[in-house]
Amino acid sequence: MTTNWLVTGAGGMLGQDVLAELAADPDAVVTGLSRQQLDITDPAVVRTAVTGHRVVVNCAAWTDVDGAERAETAATAVNGTGVRHLAHACADSDAILLHISTDYVLPGDARRPYPEDAPTGPVNAYGRSKLAGERAVVELLPHTGYIVRTAWLYGAHGTNFVATMLELASRHETLDVVADQHGQPTWSRALARQLAALGRAALTGGAPAGIYHGTAAGRTTWCGLARETFRLSGLDPERIRPVGSDKFPRPAPRPAFGVLGHGSWLRAGLGPLPQWEDQLASALKAPAFADLAHAARTTQRP
Repeated sequence: MTTNWLVTGAGGMLGQDVLAELAADPDAVVTGLSRQQLDITDPAVVRTAVTGHRVVVNCAAWTDVDGAERAETAATAVNGTGVRHLAHACADSDAILLHISTDYVLPGDARRPYPEDAPTGPVNAYGRSKLAGERAVVELLPHTGYIVRTAWLYGAHGTNFVATMLELASRHETLDVVADQHGQPTWSRALARQLAALGRAALTGGAPAGIYHGTAAGRTTWCGLARETFRLSGLDPERIRPVGSDKFPRPAPRPAFGVLGHGSWLRAGLGPLPQWEDQLASALKAPAFADLAHAARTTQRP
C-alpha cells in the first residue's frame, strides 16, 4: 500500500537527503517542495500543499543563527508561526508531522546528555524561535506530531562545518577551532534514514508521538570534529589548534553543551543513530567531500 509523503524545505541539505532516502522506498509517493515552491508562513498555501499527504517531513526552517539574533521576529515567523500553520494543516488532514528541531531549545549548561523531557531554556533568538515551533506541534498534534531535535548537521549538499574545514585546509597551514563547545556531529543522510524509519513506524502505530533526539551517538567538540575530519581525509590533525569560544565572538551566544540522550528511539523499538565517528567516515566517502579532501592534500599552501 502506497503512502503519500510531503517534504518541505526540500532544496536544503537535509531535505535533499530525505528525498533521496524516500526515493528508495517503493511504497512512498513523495512530493518535495523547496522554499521557493512553498512558503510555510502562508497558511492557505500550506493547507493546499498538505492536503492529500499522509506524512509531512518539515525540513523548512530559518537556520541562520546569527541572523535570527538580529531579526527574531522574521525567524519566528518561519520557525514558530510557519510550523503552527503546518501543524494546523496536518491536524485538518489527519497527517503525521515529523518536525525538525534543534538542541538550541535547551540551555546548554548540563554535564550529562539531555533527556527528551529535559526543561527547555534557549539562550538565543534562534532557539526561542525553534521552541515556538515545538510548542505548536505539541499543542496541535498531541498524537501525530513528532519533534526530532538534531545538531551539528553536515552533509553533501550546502554549506556546513565539515566542508568548510576541508576548504580552509587548502588555504591555511593551521586552523584555530573552538574546543569548549560539546555536541554530536550528525550526518544528514543518516538522519534522513532515521526520519524515514520513524515515519514508517508512526504509520503503523509503532512509535509514540513526542520528542526524539536525532543526533549521533557519542560526543566531541568542534575541534575534535575538525581533527577527525582531517585524519580521515589524509591530512595532519595537528594542523587544528584548539581555542576557546572567546576567540570567535558571535552575535548569538552558543550553548556550551548540546549532547542529547536517545531514550525515545529505544522506547519506539528503533535503534539510535550510529557513533559520530562512524557517520563521518561514511560521509567523507561521498564525492563532494572526497573532492575537497583531494584538493586539500594536493594544494600548495603559503
